[in-house]
Amino acid sequence: MTATTSPRPATSIGDPHVDVPALESVLLGRWGEIRRQARALLTDQRLHRVEGLSMAEHRERVLDQMRILATEGDVLRAFPAVLGGADDHGGSIARFEELIVGDPSLQIKAGVQWGLFASAILHLGTADHHARLLPGAMSIEVPGAFAMTETGHGSDVASIGTTATYDPATQEFVLHTPFRGAWKDYLGNAALHGTAAVVFARLITAPPGGRAVDHGVHAFYVPLRDPQTHAFLPGIGGEDDGLKGGLNGIDNGRLHFDHVRVPRADLLDRYGAVAPDGTYSSPIASPGRRFFTMLGTLVQGRVSLDGASVNVSKVALITAITYGNERRQFTGASDTEEVVLLDRQEHQRRLLPLLAQTYAQAFAHERLLETFDGVFSGVSDTDEDRQDLETIAAALKPASTWHALDTLQAAREACGGAGYLTENRLTSLRADMDVFVTFEGDNTVLLQLVAKRLLTDFSREFADADAGDLARIVAGRAVDAALHRTPLLRVVQTLADVGDARRSAGQVRSTESQRELLSGRVETMVSEVATALRPATKASKERAAVLFDRHQHELIEAARAHADLLQWEAFTAGLEKIEDPGTRQVLIWLRDLFGLILIERNLAWYLIHGRLSAGRARTVTSYIYRLLDHLRPHAKDLVAAFGYGPEHVRAAIATGAEAERQDEAREYARRLRASGDAPAPEKQATAPKQRS
Repeated sequence: MTATTSPRPATSIGDPHVDVPALESVLLGRWGEIRRQARALLTDQRLHRVEGLSMAEHRERVLDQMRILATEGDVLRAFPAVLGGADDHGGSIARFEELIVGDPSLQIKAGVQWGLFASAILHLGTADHHARLLPGAMSIEVPGAFAMTETGHGSDVASIGTTATYDPATQEFVLHTPFRGAWKDYLGNAALHGTAAVVFARLITAPPGGRAVDHGVHAFYVPLRDPQTHAFLPGIGGEDDGLKGGLNGIDNGRLHFDHVRVPRADLLDRYGAVAPDGTYSSPIASPGRRFFTMLGTLVQGRVSLDGASVNVSKVALITAITYGNERRQFTGASDTEEVVLLDRQEHQRRLLPLLAQTYAQAFAHERLLETFDGVFSGVSDTDEDRQDLETIAAALKPASTWHALDTLQAAREACGGAGYLTENRLTSLRADMDVFVTFEGDNTVLLQLVAKRLLTDFSREFADADAGDLARIVAGRAVDAALHRTPLLRVVQTLADVGDARRSAGQVRSTESQRELLSGRVETMVSEVATALRPATKASKERAAVLFDRHQHELIEAARAHADLLQWEAFTAGLEKIEDPGTRQVLIWLRDLFGLILIERNLAWYLIHGRLSAGRARTVTSYIYRLLDHLRPHAKDLVAAFGYGPEHVRAAIATGAEAERQDEAREYARRLRASGDAPAPEKQATAPKQRS
């Protein structure tokens, strides 16, 4: 569905239209030309998934596709110009995340090779590593694995069991897997294709006569297999993870090490080095800060998964809305004309809020990508900038990956039996996307990181306050809570809205009202959790852990509310980029739909906390239905603006074939009625004739 609709002038703001090409350009964003180039490449059928392949066939096809990308795919944009790249970090991610419309297995395998394996060498290594090791990784002459996750430790990287103990006599590290749970697991390229890996292990030094010191997790470049025979090198073993729930074009596998010798020079030592005599040094003194700095250099995985998930939601909605705009079922006001599915209120309620959230996430991802590019280009690369990037990525990746699964399922159901056919891709895409919610950071764990950052910022707000200041702050918050939780504010709202539902609607649909409701919820949730956890600051470690665990759900819900706010704010900021008045009006309706859906989902919270009166709460839902009516005529244009053509969507029901079938059926029925030969319905045929 390419954006071929020509702009039509709106007759009035009450009858707006969508300027599809202009909106498509806005959605493509700063790296629009790179995205267009990637989409042009992805019209090549060689890069498309072929449904029904065996696991072995699928793996070989994706490996062949990787070779195509290496020569034709401009995959080195993020690498330094001196190494053949373009120093374009944002453009690189924008290009990679488009690969998901070809085959999610290709997108992830490419991410393993260039976004993890080669990028780890780039960001964790130094000039020597770049010269020796990057050329093979960048060209896929050396297919590589990223060996961080272990069977026993996935999200808790700091607790991995693999060790790398330095031997000063030989100037080598002894890489070892001490127990079964320390096997590296779920690694792309590990089962078959990988000939090397970046392996994460606990770096241990043992000074003569002294106690061994664990310096925490570091990265090592480790050859895995003989490049000719592909047999494991001595001391290295592994297994194939086998058939998975999705992404079967990737050869995921396990690795383990039995006292494997790694040269000292192959420690990727940008953040931690070991001298020949075993002396450890680091430019970052704090082990904790060093660890998070190393992991922070690999944040692009979460950034690209966020963008790829948004793209999958776009594809699913193109399919479902196109089909819903053509498929007819059940007669309505007419005895002969069946109703288009998307004209049904429940069908609109099912799909259009998902469309609104997808737009919000598209705008949010663009802002995340700009933040990422600023940090990695060095334009905005302070500690605070990196922390902001990591927090935003940790908030948006859960939101977009969960949303993609919800959207695919809703689209599948909205398309009925046709949605269950593999030829329409919804089921296979959902199977592939399922693991997105747990890799590159489990979503729930990531939200805990976001919540901790929110609590840290909350505590900083009061760091310099004296006892008197704190007393006033606490008193002010108590008054605020009392105001909202007693009938007083609700009475004020009710009196302000009395007799006029439109006035009540106006109070919840305005930009400032939505912002106040959404941001106020985040602030209140964080404040409540912070207050509940305050005793932990003076408690024992055990007691503090128990207290934190008891409030874990509230922490996660606060983080989710924060992610909702980020998306809404990004959508609101994105409206400023819309110049055409008609398009802007439609996008305001869509933004309002997103905001009010968020409020409606949490109406119980707003009522309990006294933020909305019962009258305004009822108005939220009634106005949502008004917005659905406003947006229904523009649904087709709104998905057309995503800019994906039939060669990207590749769903038979999104090609116009259903419209042709419906037109044929309607024409057949019309001619039959006109001929007078149509059989009479039984009720008419058996009804007694009235006497004249």
